[in-house]
Amino acid sequence: MIVALLVDDPISASRDTAPGLDYDAAFAAIDADPRNELIVVESDGEIVGTMQMTFIPGLSRRGAERAQVEGVRVASRHRSRGIGRKMMDWAAQRATERGCTLIQLTSDKARTDAHRFYSSLGYEPTHEGFKLLLN
Repeated sequence: MIVALLVDDPISASRDTAPGLDYDAAFAAIDADPRNELIVVESDGEIVGTMQMTFIPGLSRRGAERAQVEGVRVASRHRSRGIGRKMMDWAAQRATERGCTLIQLTSDKARTDAHRFYSSLGYEPTHEGFKLLLN
């Protein structure tokens, strides 16, 4: 069901596919890593939201630990009900509990609705990100 959430939008649909061994290995790796957490949100027994948090130690910002939020998804038929806001509020609280001084995320440039959403939560577009596909 988590993979179904990943492909529940036009941008990710071309990158992610049906469940398979690649996802099984990724789930196992996330589960085994104490600096990674995979979060799911349930409503009436159905998974309606997911995100991954990674806690990253660093030297910048005086040795601050930061939380990276990735793969934020809410099932399309459950959007605009406050689930995403609750998820992101929870993520900020979890990051604070872990001692992080910063929470960050990236969002595809085409996700303008998501950008408005993150801005409404106080997130600021302070950096320009770059990615290089290696496969």
